[in-house]
Amino acid sequence: MLDDDKKRFIEVLIGLADYYEKNLSETTIALYWHGLRKYDLKAVERALFNHTQKPENGQFMPKVADIVLMLEGTSSDGAYIAWSKVDNAVKRAGIYADVAFDDWIIHRVILDMGGWILLCGKTEHEWPFIAKEFENRYRGYHIKRDAQEYPPLLIGIAGAENRKGGFKVDPPLLIGDTVKAQAVIAGGTNTPLIGMTQASNLLGEVAPSVMHKCLRAVA
Repeated sequence: MLDDDKKRFIEVLIGLADYYEKNLSETTIALYWHGLRKYDLKAVERALFNHTQKPENGQFMPKVADIVLMLEGTSSDGAYIAWSKVDNAVKRAGIYADVAFDDWIIHRVILDMGGWILLCGKTEHEWPFIAKEFENRYRGYHIKRDAQEYPPLLIGIAGAENRKGGFKVDPPLLIGDTVKAQAVIAGGTNTPLIGMTQASNLLGEVAPSVMHKCLRAVA
């Protein structure tokens, strides 16, 4: 979550506490915030709601560990969280910047789907289908958990152009936990993998078709 999400998060948390007839101190609220802020707000809201529906322990106010277990406990939860990060990154970072996520599986799945530039170039109509494809691919890697090669960065238009022209490349935008994102960068490989050699070739084909989305992403 971003700092801008804190107000909404607190509102949701207090509403949940009211549901369970609990009073939360500022210290307790801060514990929830710091314990859950690395996750996407929508994913957290979904997990909190799902907790209330559980017959085995839904009658009790969830602790941070309960929510983390729901968010990370299954491949489906992990896929949803990962897609939320990607969706937000496309809208906030856009197609031009190089990005690095805090989850190597995201890098590998986006690579398998053609790369960051191609992903950002998808239309609004295609987006729900892209989300489903991403989550299905993510679950596959999450379940196997086999070590896979993946690109250290997901290259945007500016990064591809600057590398092609031998110009200075700006540092990537780190998405999610910055320490984990840096570890993902360190563990990636620059050896050409399927899809990695296509970035510069895609510019001429994709750029005209993505102008509308680019403008939407940076608006």
